[in-house]
Amino acid sequence: MEINAITKEIIGSAIEVHRTLGPGLLESVYEECLCHELAIRNINFIRQNPLPIIYKNIHLDCGFRVDLLVENSVVIELKSVDKLLPIHEAQVLTYLKLGHWKVGLLINFNVTVLKDGIKRLIIEV
Repeated sequence: MEINAITKEIIGSAIEVHRTLGPGLLESVYEECLCHELAIRNINFIRQNPLPIIYKNIHLDCGFRVDLLVENSVVIELKSVDKLLPIHEAQVLTYLKLGHWKVGLLINFNVTVLKDGIKRLIIEV
């Protein structure tokens, strides 16, 4: 599946979850429901994907986990916060860099209209 098609399906799934539940719930609830929605659409994903750190040729398991890795190519970081901050974007960009992925979606479900809570982030690998 092409990367734009994948992100389109992810965003459509997130919109469906937000339309059904609305804002104000815990991030874990949105994660569970988004996983269910992706499964309905037959989209492959890994939930809480471990992300090890390679530091000076040493493999370190620091406990970092990507909320969702979709089709082994798109990182999804979920939030349920009042406002997305630059640190949230930095988190996704760091995950992309460490995992050698190109595209990430930062999705904040704690908004009235979900499109206002979605940021697409891209890096060159």
